[in-house]
Amino acid sequence: MSRHVSKGPDLSALRIDEGARGGRERRTIWRVVAMAVFVVILGIFGVVFLRGSAPVVQVVAARPMGQGGAPTLLNASGYVTPRRRATVAAKITARVVEMLADEGMVVQAGQVLARLDDSDAQKRLAAARAALGVATANVPVLEVNLANAVRELARQQDLEREGVSSVQALDLARTTRDGLEAQLVVAHEGVRQAAANLATAEQDVENCTVRAPFAGIAVSKDAQPGEMVSPVSAGSGFTRTGIATIVDMASLEIEVDVNESYIARVVPDQKVVATLDAYPDWQIPSRVRTVIPTADRQKATVKVRISFNALDPRILPDMGVKVAFLGDERPPDQPNVRALVPREAVREVDGIQVVFAYRDGALERRAVSVGSPRGSDLEITAGVSAGEQVVVTGPEGLHDGMRVKVK
Repeated sequence: MSRHVSKGPDLSALRIDEGARGGRERRTIWRVVAMAVFVVILGIFGVVFLRGSAPVVQVVAARPMGQGGAPTLLNASGYVTPRRRATVAAKITARVVEMLADEGMVVQAGQVLARLDDSDAQKRLAAARAALGVATANVPVLEVNLANAVRELARQQDLEREGVSSVQALDLARTTRDGLEAQLVVAHEGVRQAAANLATAEQDVENCTVRAPFAGIAVSKDAQPGEMVSPVSAGSGFTRTGIATIVDMASLEIEVDVNESYIARVVPDQKVVATLDAYPDWQIPSRVRTVIPTADRQKATVKVRISFNALDPRILPDMGVKVAFLGDERPPDQPNVRALVPREAVREVDGIQVVFAYRDGALERRAVSVGSPRGSDLEITAGVSAGEQVVVTGPEGLHDGMRVKVK
């Protein structure tokens, strides 16, 4: 008996074409390569972005302690000012005909700075001289007449005693003499008045010459030939009130405003170290000259004037200057202070006081030894030297080697 054997589906017909299999593999490889390129590009952009977004910090330079190890009690800033500074003006209103002063010129006391138009003054001077001549010429005439009147009175007195002349003639001679004496007195007073008028006219001519009141340097030239100058401010803007400004360079000093909360730390003759903004590495020994005994209620400050121990041609008026008021010398047993830094620069990390020094765009973590506070600053006895840049403000998480930007 024969059996019917059922046949299943013919699987031999199910085959994968070799071309289709190779195309799918190639597409997978290209996807992997594209993904790798995308990751590399993303990494490059990430590095560039991270570098461009470096944290921003603010840095300051650590300051030196001062000369001889003396502690700094207070810091302030101000300007170089002269005790003697004058804007030289004319005593009269006139036109400038010659300007001899120029900026930077060294002048001596009494040196001519400018000459004004003196034509009117010269005419008044000539009239005063003529008036004095007339007044002087009247005196000899009156003196001759008075002498004659004196002789006539003597004759009349003799004749009256002899009974030849009348009393009336004697009185007339006496009156004539007295009148001439009075006229002579008036004539002498007229001479003195004419002499005074002449002196006034001469002074008017002299006022047309503007001279330096003291020796110094001309720091500004305020008028030009042809301009009108006046000792008072005129209503028009075309009239100058000054000729030139003279500064006595031997009287240069420092003027600073000290907060009244710290003025008790400042006393006359106190040692001071001054540093000009123009020469930050030059420490100039100075001394407190005086504390002005009044306060500015608007700014809550007291003005202090400081004298340089020795002047230098590099010190110029109106220069900005920073000063450090020094205390007594430090005892020998105390460590020397290497620098002063703001209190904000010192941080505590893991129980250690550190500062972050800035160098070549990166941070260096420095462990420091801190001394006594000096106003808003702290003494640093180890770890930082004067002149190094330290971070005072910045984001959290600063660490050694971090790349940063300076504000």
